[in-house]
Amino acid sequence: MTYALDAFIKDARSALEDNEGPAGREKVRVLLEKLLANKSFVEEAVGPAAPIGTRKLYEDKDLGFVVLAHCNPKPHKSPPHDHGSSWAIYGQAIKYTDMSEYRRVDGNQGEGEAKLEEVRSYRLEPGHAGVYDVGAIHAIDYPEGSRFVRVTGRDLDHVRRLKFDTAAGKAITIESATAGRA
Repeated sequence: MTYALDAFIKDARSALEDNEGPAGREKVRVLLEKLLANKSFVEEAVGPAAPIGTRKLYEDKDLGFVVLAHCNPKPHKSPPHDHGSSWAIYGQAIKYTDMSEYRRVDGNQGEGEAKLEEVRSYRLEPGHAGVYDVGAIHAIDYPEGSRFVRVTGRDLDHVRRLKFDTAAGKAITIESATAGRA
């Protein structure tokens, strides 16, 4: 029997109910890799016929986690950023995404002066997933046509996050239409 989105959602709910911390997120990462092994799911969710852009596949009303399909028509390199009080799991489906992880070395938190140090860099290949925990700083770089499935702990439209301008040495709040400033 093929592992499908509905089974992933059920198993992810169970993993997060059993352990809402890093161990539960690691279980969800493993489950996402299992889902990405389903060629029919990949074709339907992020294949060539899937709509371009980002679309929500599922949002859990009780636990808050969201499953998103990202179909990227153009290459993109993000600045280092975090997901604020949320976590994210990126699961590569088509092509690749180069990931860089950072730690903040200036002793500050929040926006303002910021200095980062890159601590790890690697490539997510199809079928592989990576966890970026609460407050983890990372950057993504992908080519034209890269497609991935991302699971976030909450709808990021409602989460204050930071992006980092490494040239200027600044952390800047990412404003969304619904998150606002505290």
